[in-house]
Amino acid sequence: MNVTRRRRPTLDDVAAAVGVSRATVSNAYNRPDQLSAELRARVLEAAKRLGYAGPNPVARSLARSQSGAIAFMLDANLSIAFSDPALSITLDAFATAIAPGEHALVLLPGGVDGGPKVEQVMRAQADLMVSYSLSDKASCLQAVRDRGLPLVVIDEPYLPGAAVVGIDDRGGAEAAARHLVELGHRRIGVLAQDCMYGFPGGRRSRVEAEGSPFRINRERLAGYLDVLAAAGIDVDSVPIWEFTGMDREKAVAGAHTALTEEPGLTALLCMSDELASAATTAARHLGLRIPEDLSLVGFDDTPTARLLEPPLTTVRQDLLAKGRIAGELALRLLSGRKAPKPTKLPTELVVRSSTAPVNAGAKRR
Repeated sequence: MNVTRRRRPTLDDVAAAVGVSRATVSNAYNRPDQLSAELRARVLEAAKRLGYAGPNPVARSLARSQSGAIAFMLDANLSIAFSDPALSITLDAFATAIAPGEHALVLLPGGVDGGPKVEQVMRAQADLMVSYSLSDKASCLQAVRDRGLPLVVIDEPYLPGAAVVGIDDRGGAEAAARHLVELGHRRIGVLAQDCMYGFPGGRRSRVEAEGSPFRINRERLAGYLDVLAAAGIDVDSVPIWEFTGMDREKAVAGAHTALTEEPGLTALLCMSDELASAATTAARHLGLRIPEDLSLVGFDDTPTARLLEPPLTTVRQDLLAKGRIAGELALRLLSGRKAPKPTKLPTELVVRSSTAPVNAGAKRR
């Protein structure tokens, strides 16, 4: 049986129905400010009547040599990445900020070297790339440079020519460590955020931890150790562990190992609220009370920090502002303007109930 397919209406059909030029119909979709409200309404009504869905986005991107999309490069697969509330908040603010530019948002999940695969970046139909907390060694960054695409960096790594927005990681870490020192703590451990998903976590020497391929880890660790050293603490003896806070089961197991290996610790400095949450669970499994036996300080001030029991002392960063500014930087670069100097947002220590002075009668494991 022969079936005659109905021809799809075109832009010319709409123009003929309204009695205007092709350019006028195109402007109704792409440059509505060029038409009066009455004329645009007539064009759109005719298009609806004829069943015309609007300009073909593929043809339009070819004509403009632009895709109309922004690629957001992550350091982990999507299921792991979106278990991080800091990412969710930042990404939502970013998407809201770029909405006026009507750009689609393409997510590129990460691989084993702290970023998406090179092939993904080379094939991605995008006009701009965003690096979200990627490793210094992420090979995808060279692919971005090879393509000559503009780049916005959120947190890390800092790259020449890129538009960068980050926070005062070092200052926030110093405030967290100073708080514990002022409470009398001297046996303090560090739980670092190992973002290289798929890599084994565990205990690290000071030299190993300071050589992290993630700038955030290096900055926060430097802030912690500077304050501890100034307090007369031998920083070479400060125990440091690296675990991913995004894999809840592994994070709890890692925190349990850390507390078991160092039974004399009275406090932990955690590089994320998710790690602090894992440490809270591990401490309870070991019969430790927070903060009577163990004080905890997190980083980020995500909703997790406020919902923990007890509520978490943490370093607050403005995740909404960071995402919004990153979006504004993306629109700036897409308009052809140069990247400004890096933006560094302040941090603030928020003291809650997970920290207390050293308790001489605390339980010892």
